[in-house]
Amino acid sequence: MPLEDVDPVRQRGQRVNDKVSGTPQPGGPGDPRLQGTPAPDGSRTEAMAEGWEPGPALGDRDVTAEGAPQQAGQELGQRDEALMTELSGLVQKVVKSSSWWERHGVDISILTCSFLLLPAGFLCLRSAQTIPFLAGVLTLGVVHHTLTVKGSHLASHNALTESKSWGKVWAIFFIELCSAFTAEQATYNHVKIHHGYTNVIGLGDSSTWKLPFLNRYVYMFIAPLAVPIITPLVALNLLRHVEWKAALRTLCCMFLGLYCHYWLLLHVSGFQSPWSTLLCMLLTRSLLAHPYIHVNIFQHIGLPMFAADRKPKRIHLMSLGVLNLPRNALLDWSFGHSLISCHVEHHLFPGLSDNMCLKVKPIISQYLKQKKLPYNEDTYTSRLRLFLRRYEELMVHAPPITELVGIQ
Repeated sequence: MPLEDVDPVRQRGQRVNDKVSGTPQPGGPGDPRLQGTPAPDGSRTEAMAEGWEPGPALGDRDVTAEGAPQQAGQELGQRDEALMTELSGLVQKVVKSSSWWERHGVDISILTCSFLLLPAGFLCLRSAQTIPFLAGVLTLGVVHHTLTVKGSHLASHNALTESKSWGKVWAIFFIELCSAFTAEQATYNHVKIHHGYTNVIGLGDSSTWKLPFLNRYVYMFIAPLAVPIITPLVALNLLRHVEWKAALRTLCCMFLGLYCHYWLLLHVSGFQSPWSTLLCMLLTRSLLAHPYIHVNIFQHIGLPMFAADRKPKRIHLMSLGVLNLPRNALLDWSFGHSLISCHVEHHLFPGLSDNMCLKVKPIISQYLKQKKLPYNEDTYTSRLRLFLRRYEELMVHAPPITELVGIQ
């Protein structure tokens, strides 16, 4: 279980660091507007907890803005590591005392139930009546997102099983067969980059979700409908970066997954034409695309952003740059707790399953608040209003770099 901070792409981070450091940005390091204020919003986000005061910028290189002794930075870094170690011990105690059902069984059962609902969904689409037909669309849409979002996310972190071999199998199944994406690139970009460099400019800053040429309403409400089309196209482009054997496997899995969906709609649901079949595929695969896009930007963009050479230690990086949304029955089932109400917990301990993130949530939230560390929470509607109001600042322009403040 990955409980410690890792730095898998140091060379790449250095390259981006040079790029960021050499480009003046409004609101960057030294901007007094950002001293002690974590996020450019007026929501209820608590990006800086009580007890934080403006102080010298301290990063992984242990330097200060005013040339203070390096020992001060080292002491702060040691304190941060001690906090993370203490919190890891508390979480590990809960994990070790939990049963297999709590660690993996609950989430596997949700995915299994989703598979069992597939026949009902396809059969409902045979009906000429409106209500059964819509019930089929809803069923297939929820099942699709449960398998492609929840299943793929857990598989990418090897949180479905404690076996690495089976973890690889599940990653290929959920990411390539169900989601029409490439497992290697999905795991690398999400686990190594996004989690390793959460909210670090040029690495894990969620910039892949930004389309600055679109206006706010098109991006927030129309563009998500194209996610089922864009996903396999992006995957095909990323295949240039993997070995030919993995690329061939991905192509076969992607084709098999898409063709099975198409074939079942034709021969089980009784669609008469290819176009109506493709339209139904698009409808079911984009049913929850709006909250999928929204969640991915709500929980990181608008929170503190850091340069690669001035990012804080792990416990502060995750508590500053990650936000939890309230529990929601539909999204909890389809996306999983780790993407909705336990996103902070997930970023601190990404190897935990959704159910375990929910179980350790009270411990982590209490610990962060006790240590006067940020614990960000906000509602879906509040974040939606924020992004519509400040779309240009958050999604179009380059995000400002936050000046890291010290713990007093």
